[in-house]
Amino acid sequence: MPDPVTHSEAVLRRGPVADLDPRTLYLLAKLRQDVFSLEQGATDPDLDGRDLEGTTTLVWIEVAGPGAEAAGLEREPAAHTRVLREADGTLRIGRVAVRAAERRHGFGGRVMRESLALAREIDPQAEVHVDAQAYLERWYQGLGFEPVGALFLEAGIEHVPMVLRPRSD
Repeated sequence: MPDPVTHSEAVLRRGPVADLDPRTLYLLAKLRQDVFSLEQGATDPDLDGRDLEGTTTLVWIEVAGPGAEAAGLEREPAAHTRVLREADGTLRIGRVAVRAAERRHGFGGRVMRESLALAREIDPQAEVHVDAQAYLERWYQGLGFEPVGALFLEAGIEHVPMVLRPRSD
């Protein structure tokens, strides 16, 4: 299991699918299903095979909660992203999900900052891309992303392509 990085009551974790125990992997898939399929009504399947790529790392935050107790665990995932390496050398952060009950606690920002730190570890000079849900465009801009294309539909949801360019220190 990947080493945790503790922040107050939440535990930040990251690792490739191959290193995750089955319960954690199940709970991460359930979180994504709950947010994307059930809550947002996404029309495309969430499980697209990219989680299994050797260069993909999942990033998530675990918190204590009733779902964790029911599954026999101390903690359960509350927020999630995945960081992918694209064929052109860029990096992509996707599948950004925060459980509805945990929104407004800063978990989205925390998991994104950790994903950006991971992206910089992987390749400090790579562009980082996101396909942001349109209503979150300003939030992503606050993280340094800029829009790079027109609004488009993905899984029946409006998205905006955005990029975070490497710093030119």
